[in-house]
Amino acid sequence: MKHKIFFRIIAITAMCITLFSTCNKNNDDGTFAGVEVTSVTLDKANLTLLVGKTATFTATVLPESATDKTVTWTSSDPTVVEANKGWIAALRPGTATITATTKDGGKTATCNVTVFSESELEMVFVEGGTFMMGCSDDECSVVELPTHQVTLSSFSIGKYPVTQRQWEIIMGSTVIELAESVGYPEYVFGVGDDYPMYWVSWNEAQEFIEKLNVITGKQYRLATEAEWEFAARGGNGSQGYKYSGSDDFDAVAWHSENSAGTSHPVGTKAPNELGIYDMSGGIWEFCNDRYGAYTDEAQTNPQGPTKGSFRVIRGGSWDEHVIFCRVANRMRGYISPDIRIPDFGFRLALSN
Repeated sequence: MKHKIFFRIIAITAMCITLFSTCNKNNDDGTFAGVEVTSVTLDKANLTLLVGKTATFTATVLPESATDKTVTWTSSDPTVVEANKGWIAALRPGTATITATTKDGGKTATCNVTVFSESELEMVFVEGGTFMMGCSDDECSVVELPTHQVTLSSFSIGKYPVTQRQWEIIMGSTVIELAESVGYPEYVFGVGDDYPMYWVSWNEAQEFIEKLNVITGKQYRLATEAEWEFAARGGNGSQGYKYSGSDDFDAVAWHSENSAGTSHPVGTKAPNELGIYDMSGGIWEFCNDRYGAYTDEAQTNPQGPTKGSFRVIRGGSWDEHVIFCRVANRMRGYISPDIRIPDFGFRLALSN
């Protein structure tokens, strides 16, 4: 009996020692002495959202054995982005910083959130129709001939070229940074939210569109060359102007004789018959097509050649003579998809 009592005392004593070592985690001065948090990170550092969309964050608190992993969430501007327990909602256009803060130690991690409205893209509906594509004026080049009949389905096209603000929102880089990246920091010709984006290659335009489509859930793209010319001519309401919206090039185009050697904010010249701006002059605009010679065959929704390395640009620019700003003008080939030029940009299109 005495042996049983002895062993029971030993067992109880051992259990108390164990409980004391695992449960009593206070220092001698009474402060908490658990495993401290050393850092917190978020699964996103930058994020772009449409107004009305939501997103979630994952906060990783280290070490994994930390005693208290509680995190609080705050937004630097709750009127732009609302934050609540790793969930955020985009309320209006603007920017805000989301901060995750640990209760233990006050460690922080942040994500910069940009919110934009798809209405900023301002697309113009172009009703499908049939037109004669190619040159019929007295300044034709061989690559603009022969004229040929083209029939198109309805589509939408950007009211303006893609702006520097739109590029920065989606891509996170500026026109100055692009100029620096190719070794020509001094070749910057107009900077501002409403200026057209330039120093962009065809490949980079596609990258922009791919990211935009992920954000919007739509299928934006570049216009085909035929769509571009039909829209530039004013669609079914065309008045047959030489330039997009007028026979007076100064009314509708920034070109080498009136631009003072720089680009200008979009929409500062008159629009064409469809209410589209800057399809003559401003910046050269990439089309989706590969470059190819015209034929006299009638076509429906042509997509351009299926083979070839070079791409099509249209419209002329602030740095070109007005002859290049005609709606029929095509830049002769040799525009590779990775080339960057300080007056190359693009405009969005969208199938209907």
